[in-house]
Amino acid sequence: MEKKRIVLLSHNDVLGGAAIVTYRLMQALRDLGHEADMLVFHRLGDNPHVHQLGTMPVRGARFMQERAGIMLRNGFNRRDLFKISTGSTGMNIHRHPLVRQADAIFVNWVNQATVSLREMQRICNLGKPVIWTMHDLWCMTGVCHHPYSCDHYCAECGNCRYLGPKAGPNDLSHKIWLRKKKLYDATDIKFVAVSNWVKECAQRSSLLRDKDIEVIHNAFPSEMFATECDMPFTAESRLDFKHVITFGAAKLDDPVKGLPIAIEALNILMDEAPEVAAGAVAVFYGKVDNPQLFDKLRFPHIACGTISDHTALHQLLVQSDVILSTSYYETLGGTLIEGMSAGATPVSFGNGGQRDIIDHKVTGYIAEYGSARDIANGIKWAINANLDRRKQHETIHQRFNAADIARRYLALIDKK
Repeated sequence: MEKKRIVLLSHNDVLGGAAIVTYRLMQALRDLGHEADMLVFHRLGDNPHVHQLGTMPVRGARFMQERAGIMLRNGFNRRDLFKISTGSTGMNIHRHPLVRQADAIFVNWVNQATVSLREMQRICNLGKPVIWTMHDLWCMTGVCHHPYSCDHYCAECGNCRYLGPKAGPNDLSHKIWLRKKKLYDATDIKFVAVSNWVKECAQRSSLLRDKDIEVIHNAFPSEMFATECDMPFTAESRLDFKHVITFGAAKLDDPVKGLPIAIEALNILMDEAPEVAAGAVAVFYGKVDNPQLFDKLRFPHIACGTISDHTALHQLLVQSDVILSTSYYETLGGTLIEGMSAGATPVSFGNGGQRDIIDHKVTGYIAEYGSARDIANGIKWAINANLDRRKQHETIHQRFNAADIARRYLALIDKK
């Protein structure tokens, strides 16, 4: 294939699931011999192929402008401030040299003043292939990133739960819905869903139901999460723990991650399955704003905080018997993929992209939605199943191999 010049747009480069998988896709494209660079709002790493947009004062002003606009239209509700985005402000991207020189533009998670809807129109006007990967459901709703049980996105939004006293038929969510409709009707954006669940949601949505949605999973470097590593995760011997159950997230107490359900499930095991709890430990990694949540957990546990070093994370996952997720929704489930690649058995709900990762009672356990007791059952099943760790790794390699995923994106560039 002819070498392509590709620019990937993202809010940042290495913080959060969407940024990490975008970075991995860039690396996979480069490994195939293509020129791939990222343009980001926040540059946190040191990769020379990641470029930061604008100056700090400009970025700060654009970010505050969007958030202030939301506050004025949601009744000054700070609690739900970051559950919605409007795409009303953003950086000047369409004139950037990397965008001008690119053969294709890959748009990823670009909220919080990275790319405005108006700027997206300007980017599309360049006449280059634009591929927008949906890392959450914002593309198909008015303003929210996850509608949960709300089905207003199947119509034209309005009466948004996140707008409090300002909600109504013609509220902010409906107005942004209209702006997205105008953009989508006037452009030829190719939308990618990272899981079959995201595609199913898109097909129900009023904005995207008539679009041809391609399912391409996130690129995953399985060779970086092999089933063996050289050093233990902690100073203690792995023999100190009979079973290791690991739960990870960028932000552990993000409500969508369902941490209270994990705590309840582990307490059930503590009370009703002493043979599992004896000698076991639950390891939690990720940022947590309210560490008092763990005061309710009676199961032996360690809270590691954020693990930013890949080697340390790999060492932990290699020692883990179970990789646990109790998220109410996951567009795909990066921690499950990482843990399973390192040989752990995943236990999760199935209300999302987890179904693309786990084959129930074959490679992992899909619990009854919202049930802490069935999560506890799943943990017991996973420990007793004692699945072959190398086969777990091979399953992930076959489904999410980074080179294969990159080739699918390249094929989409020329697809008519």
